[in-house]
Amino acid sequence: MQSRRAFLATGVGVAANSVATRVVAQQDAGQTLLSQADDDQAVQDLEVLLPRNRVPLSFVIDDSTCLVNMGHFCTPQFAEALPNRAEYKKPWRDWPREIPDCFVRKFGEWCAEHGVRGKYSIVPYPACVGWVDRELPGWSRQQLQESLKLVRELMVPNWDIHPEMITHTRVIDLKTGRPVEAINAGTMENSYPQEKKSVDELASYLAYALRILERCDLPCEGITTPGGFGNLVKSELSLAVDQAVRDVYSVDLPHYFKYVRTGDQSVEPVLEHLRGQDTNDPRLTVNVPAGTGDWFGGWQGDRDPEPDRYCNQEATSGRMVELIERREPAVMLCHWPGIYSNGNEAGFRAFQRIVTSLEARYGDQTIWMKLSEIGRYWTAKKLTKLRRTGKQVALDAPFAADKFTFRIMNVNGPVRFGTEMRQVCQLSGLDSGTWFQSGRDVIVCLNLPRGRSMVKVG
Repeated sequence: MQSRRAFLATGVGVAANSVATRVVAQQDAGQTLLSQADDDQAVQDLEVLLPRNRVPLSFVIDDSTCLVNMGHFCTPQFAEALPNRAEYKKPWRDWPREIPDCFVRKFGEWCAEHGVRGKYSIVPYPACVGWVDRELPGWSRQQLQESLKLVRELMVPNWDIHPEMITHTRVIDLKTGRPVEAINAGTMENSYPQEKKSVDELASYLAYALRILERCDLPCEGITTPGGFGNLVKSELSLAVDQAVRDVYSVDLPHYFKYVRTGDQSVEPVLEHLRGQDTNDPRLTVNVPAGTGDWFGGWQGDRDPEPDRYCNQEATSGRMVELIERREPAVMLCHWPGIYSNGNEAGFRAFQRIVTSLEARYGDQTIWMKLSEIGRYWTAKKLTKLRRTGKQVALDAPFAADKFTFRIMNVNGPVRFGTEMRQVCQLSGLDSGTWFQSGRDVIVCLNLPRGRSMVKVG
C-alpha cells in the first residue's frame, strides 16, 4: 500500500478556476448583458465568495471500517503480493486486530463537540475478513450491527461515508464474489487495473461496493480510491463514479477522493466531465483533493505523529496554515489505524492539538465541511449564473448549495430573499439567511435553491 503522496495527478475535464467569479451587469437597449467590463467602465459588480466568507476545512479518514484494523489484516496480504517491500515485513501480528467502537465513539463525540466534518471510509469487505452487510468472522452479528448503528448515528451527520473499493486488498471477481485466484501486484486493488477498462466495467466494480453500503443503510454520495486504483484509467474512473453513485444512490452530484495536491498546486475541487450544462439535467463528477500528506501514525498505525507539519502549536506555520492563508480548501488527510496508533491513540492526540490550534487562531475565519459539501459549493460557485439589474440580483443555479455567499458592490441594505434577511454587525457572524454591510458593498449568505431565485437590495 503506497502513501497517497505518491499519487498526485493532473485534473480531468473542466479545471477549477482559482479566481473568484465576477459577473458584471450593464444596460444595453433595455437588456441586462454579462460582460468582462474594462476597469474604467462604470460597472456594478458581483463576486461569489467562499461559504460564509470562510475557508473550508475538512478531515479525510482513509482505511476505516467496522471493527477491523486494516493495518493488521492488510499487511500480510500485501506482503504476499509484493514480497520485497520492507513496509510489509513489519511485525503485524503484534498489532491489535480490532479498532474498537469505544474509540470510534470517543473520536466521533470529540469531533462533534468541535464541529469537525469530513469523510469516513467504510471498506465493505475489509481485507477479505468478512462482509459488513452480513458477517465479520471473529465478531458476533450483534457486534457488527452495533458498530454499523454507531456509524449511522454518530458519524453520518458530520461525515461523508465512502466505500474504499471492495476489499482494499484483493481484487474481487464480481461473478463469484471471491478474490481472483492469482496473487500479485496486479491483483491488488491499490494497483488495479493493469490495463485499460471501460467506464461500464469500472462502474460495475464501484457499484458492487456501493450496494453493500446501501444494504447497511449508510448514505453515500461518493467513493474513495485505495492508493493507485484507476491510475491507468483516470478519465474513465471519473465517469464511472458518476455512473455508479447515480445508479445506486440517485445522487445528483457525485464526488470522489483520490488525489493529494502539494506545493503550489491548487487544492480547489475540479469539475470533471461537465455535460448538459444548458439543460435541466446537467451532469458532472467533482474531484475533491486533499492538501496534505498523512503525517499521523500512517496506514499501519506504527509511526510517530508529526502534528507540526499540519500546524504548529500557535498555528503560525504548517501546511494547513499555508492553505488557510491562500484561502483554498484545507483538507487534511489521515489513515484510521494511524489515529488509533495501535491502541496508544497518539495520532488522535496529535489531531486534537491541531484542531484546537487552528480553532484558537482561525476559528472565525474557517468552516468545517464534508467533502460533498465542498464539492457542491464549488460546483455552485462555478456554474451558478448571476445577473444584476439595478438593485435586483437574479440567480440561476443548476445545483443547490448551502451558505452560498456573494458580494454586491456599491449598494446598501436591507436585503430580501423572499422575506427580509437578518443583518449581522460583524463579518464573522455571517451565516445562511443573513447579510453584512461592508463599506459600500453588501455581502449576502443564503441557502441557494436549485433553479431561479431573486435577491433584492435596498
